[in-house]
Amino acid sequence: MVSLRALECLVAVADSGSITLAAHVLHSSQPAVSHQLATLEREARTPLLRREPRGVKLTPAGRAAVADARRAIDAATSAVRSARAAADAAGGSLRLACAQSLTVSVVAPVIRDWHRRRPKVSISLRESADPDEMLALIDTDQVDVLLVPGPVSPKYTSTPIAKEEIVLTAATSHPFAQQSAVRLEDLESVALVHFATDNGLSAWLDRSSTEAGVRPEIVMRTSVTSAAPQLAAAGLGVAVTPVSAVSAGLPGTVRSFSPRWVRQLVAVSPSHVHPLAERFVANLQTRGVRVPRDVRSQLAPYEAITHTENSSKRE
Repeated sequence: MVSLRALECLVAVADSGSITLAAHVLHSSQPAVSHQLATLEREARTPLLRREPRGVKLTPAGRAAVADARRAIDAATSAVRSARAAADAAGGSLRLACAQSLTVSVVAPVIRDWHRRRPKVSISLRESADPDEMLALIDTDQVDVLLVPGPVSPKYTSTPIAKEEIVLTAATSHPFAQQSAVRLEDLESVALVHFATDNGLSAWLDRSSTEAGVRPEIVMRTSVTSAAPQLAAAGLGVAVTPVSAVSAGLPGTVRSFSPRWVRQLVAVSPSHVHPLAERFVANLQTRGVRVPRDVRSQLAPYEAITHTENSSKRE
């Protein structure tokens, strides 16, 4: 295998026309440079230099090799530069994945800041509503950071990011619109816009309803998390979703539960976290969950509702 040092010697000789001068440029000795060149010629199985009274000149084979040698040196330099930039969180690539509803409210604001402040970092994002599918991305080393509701298995490295409220949405004409907050027990026999089984919120909501001893009337199902509040606002029933699924300007009612119902969001990463991922997770913690002002104004004030949170097994 040709060494990078041998290629550097070839380029230095081509540029200076002298082995002695090349050795000086490379901070090496003339015998060491000659040895590298001889090794390179053995690998090429042809002379690359022609010794002359006033220095050396490249043979046709040498001229052909120099062009690729320059590219190889540039590529090696670029590789080191990229590695250093990634270590400093200034460059490199970052692979993200998140639960479907968290893209706009949690991940997008941080990505926007990184595009402005760290333009040399390439960021990719994958979304899913299936928890098992998302954790498999960590298992197969396809992502560097995964943002999902907790808790997750102890076999994963997880970092708490923020707590997100679970809310109810309905049409403005719905009876719940007259209440400042809703109890989970109030959902008994109420028309519910539910989630399709391919959305992880389906099993979560079923489990929560069962534990509370309530049986809503399922009127339809959707695979898209953010569609549920829109369908509820259109009068098809009520929806129970994370607040991140409720977009600004929703033409409906948004209500808190009493007691307030929250879930923990966590960032899941491989056991060996690289600097870019660490920095991104720290930024997620600083940002938290962005709730549109018009949505936030409809939620019950924290001071007016008990801070007792629903059991974590509902998350």
